[in-house]
Parts: sequence; structure tokens; C-alpha cells
Amino acid sequence: MSESLGPVRLRVAPSPTGDPHVGTAYMALFNLAFVRQQGGQFVVRIEDTDRARYRADSEQQLYATLSWLGLPWDEGPDKGGPFAPYRQSERLDTYRPYVEQLLADGHAYYCWCSPERLAQMREAQQAAKLPTGYDRLCYGKSREERAELPGFSDVPVVRMLIPDDAPLTFTDLIRGEVNAPRPDDQVILKADGFPTYHLAVVIDDHLMGITHVVRGEEWISSTPKHVLLYSWLGLPMPNFLHMPLLRNANRSKISKRKNPAARLTWFIEQGYLPEALRNFLALLGYSMPDGEEVFSFDDMVEHFDWQRVNTVGPFFDVDKLDWLNGHYIRSIDEADLAGRLLDRLRLDGVVTGEPTERERAVVAAATPLVQTRMVRLNEAPGMIGFLLVADDDLVVEDDALASLKEDAPAVLDASVTALEALPQWETAGIEAALRAVLVEQLGIKPKFAFGPLRVAVTGRRVSPPLFESMEILGRESSLARIRALRSRVG
Repeated sequence: MSESLGPVRLRVAPSPTGDPHVGTAYMALFNLAFVRQQGGQFVVRIEDTDRARYRADSEQQLYATLSWLGLPWDEGPDKGGPFAPYRQSERLDTYRPYVEQLLADGHAYYCWCSPERLAQMREAQQAAKLPTGYDRLCYGKSREERAELPGFSDVPVVRMLIPDDAPLTFTDLIRGEVNAPRPDDQVILKADGFPTYHLAVVIDDHLMGITHVVRGEEWISSTPKHVLLYSWLGLPMPNFLHMPLLRNANRSKISKRKNPAARLTWFIEQGYLPEALRNFLALLGYSMPDGEEVFSFDDMVEHFDWQRVNTVGPFFDVDKLDWLNGHYIRSIDEADLAGRLLDRLRLDGVVTGEPTERERAVVAAATPLVQTRMVRLNEAPGMIGFLLVADDDLVVEDDALASLKEDAPAVLDASVTALEALPQWETAGIEAALRAVLVEQLGIKPKFAFGPLRVAVTGRRVSPPLFESMEILGRESSLARIRALRSRVG
């Protein structure tokens, strides 16, 4: 295992087969932290050799989500770089000479077995409770010899010839000495001319000067194949580091099929801040020397040490992420949060097009009212959307209407009279006038006195502070909404 391969260069190499996985961001975070600490380069490489599952929009989603998360890369398909191209589908001519070398040296062989024959072979092995793996029917045979046997396919694949004494132990910079199971004769070149992951990753990592291969622990079992390929081709070996897998509460691997949080876009949809998600992903596999749980990416870079990576698969605790997100929302500058809330309101269609001056002013004024109450940005429409909709478009929720008691008409009538007489429309005066008429004159307990007004003004049972909200909304709209509710309750 080499520790001196030149300047530090790390990469993430996702497959564009769907929405970007949160595991890609997890790996990118640790790669980038080490690269920035060491003054190296961080590369995005697209491993698009799985053409059956390829999705055209997936690559652009990856760039967008990593950018949103604040994990910039130095080289990649979109940025170029000295080792372009950075898509495997554009590098097919690169791999063929290495395949020919392996064939010529006796480390690989052609296999003409049809998919049907391979499926029958696996079924028979499983029925006999034998280890599954290729039975080497094609090994040592010419095309003509193999064609005389059943299950022949015209277009062959190329397989590795795994020796009996294949090295099964390797050094991992996180885990130390690691033992892996013996691999079978892995396909390295498919019938369509595309390399499999196992060949392409070795060749690309070598040609792109990757010094540290950081990936999930599910790849431990594949590492002996890669070690063999490096050895057979006479290539210097990178450092291997296998991160713990992200797991669900039942300890199963987090997957996009079973858990929406596996999709990186889900965190944007749910209104998480990128700095909170970075902090959370770091905590899943890492601990700071002082044990602090809230820390920035720069803090992580400053203290980064692979030995502090916890190899126990972390539990993906959304409650912990919510706690962190709330902390960051409360910590950022009001103007910064107002901008993010406005972006969220545009995303959800509450604000359409370029925000008007009024919309900007309303959101800025409402931000301090919700900053201490908010956990996720997707709460913004529910919390302050009522301040931005036209009075006639305000939706009064069913549970809010159901909460109104028999005194609601009297409360609303008295409130209109008191508010119409106010000389100035500001929070303190609004509160004083309403308390005087509802609590002191009508004798309603404060706990219940303002409920009908909240329903009228916001359309909800729970809202930001009522009197401050009414000041932001303005006299005309506040009174119009109170009158509108009054007409509905008889």
C-alpha cells in the first residue's frame, strides 16, 4: 500500500442511474475535507457504463445537489481538467489495451456463456447449497470448441482468471488489515464493449492520479479483484479507505427504494439548510477531538483525521438532523434567513416570479417572528404564507374553523370596533386595544380571547405572534379578514 503517490487526489464516481444518493454526498464530504486539508484536488467522475439503468438527467441533478450542499469539485465533466474526459462512456478506447494485456498474459479469458446458461448454473449451485460463481466452462476453450456446447452466445465477455492464491488481505487506512472473501472470475468487459466497474475504476483511478480511494464498506469484498488488477497491470496501488454505510433504524442499508431520505433531493424538498446537512453527515461517521456536535466544514477540515472515522454503521436519525437544522436556522443572520425563506416561498409557489418590494419587506419583517419557531424551511408557507396571499385567497383551515366557540361572533365584532378606532397601526397599540375590549370588557380569559382573531387573520389555529403579524399585514387587510370570518360564523 502506497502512501506517497504524489499530490493528494481524491474522487467521487457516482453512476447516473437515478436521483443522487445521499451516500454520494457523504463520501464527497469526507473526500473534500481531506483534500482541502492536504491542498490536493477533488474530482467528480461519472461512471455511466451501466447503460440499461442510465438516466440522462441524473448527472445534472448530481451537480446541482452537490453545489447546493457546498461541496465544490476541481475537475469533472462539467469543468474539464487535465485528465478529461471524465465520463467512462467517453473513455471506452482507454480500457481495451488493458483488456488485451490481461488476455495476453493469461490473467483473463473469453466467456461465451449465454445469460440463460449462467442463470441455470446459479440456480443449480443454489439448489445444491454450493457457493455461487462462474464454473469456468469457457476457460481454455477456443470459440469453435465452446460453440459446440450448450448455452453459447456469439458475443463474448472477458473474465478475470482468479488464481487459487489470490491475495485476500489488504490494508485499509481506516480499518487496518482487512480480510475479504475470495472472488469468482469477475467479468471485466461486457458484451456491449463497456467495461464493468471493476476494470474501469482501476484504470481510471490510475490514469487520473487518484491517491486515496474512499468508498463504502460494501466494496470491501471487491477490493481483492482490484488489488489483482493493479498487480497484473504493474500499476501503483492507491490507498484504500472504506467508510461505514449509512443505515436505517433497523440497521439495514439506507436505500432510495425504501427510504426517501436516501435521495439527496429530499433534503432540499424538506427545507434543510446545506450547512446543517453537512454537519449531520459528518457526525454520522466522524467525531471532533473535543466531542462538539455542532461544527462547520472549515472546523472539520482543520481537525480532519481518518483515524477519527467510526467504522460502526451510523443510524440515520432524522430527529437529530431536525435538531441541527433548527440550531442553524436560529444561528444565521436574519437577512440571510429572510433570503432563504423568500427562495423557499418561490419554490412552493407562494411567491411567483421576481419578488416585489412588498413581498421582500413582508418576509423580512416576518423572519424574526418565525426564526425561533422554525425547524425546516418548508414550514415557511404555513408560517408566513398568510401574510403574502390576497385577502380573498386566504384559506381558513377546517380545524381552525372547528375550534371556534359560541363567543366568536362577539369577539370579532368587538375587535373590529376597537381596531377601527386605533390612531396608529402598531403592535403595542393593537395588543392594548384588543386586551381592553376582549379581556377586560367581555371578560374572556386571555388563553381564549384571541383565538377567533388568529383564525380570521392567519387561517390557522397556530401561527406566529398575532399582534406582530397584524402589524405586518396592515390595518386594511386585518380588518377585511376579520369581517370575512364574521360573515361566515353568523
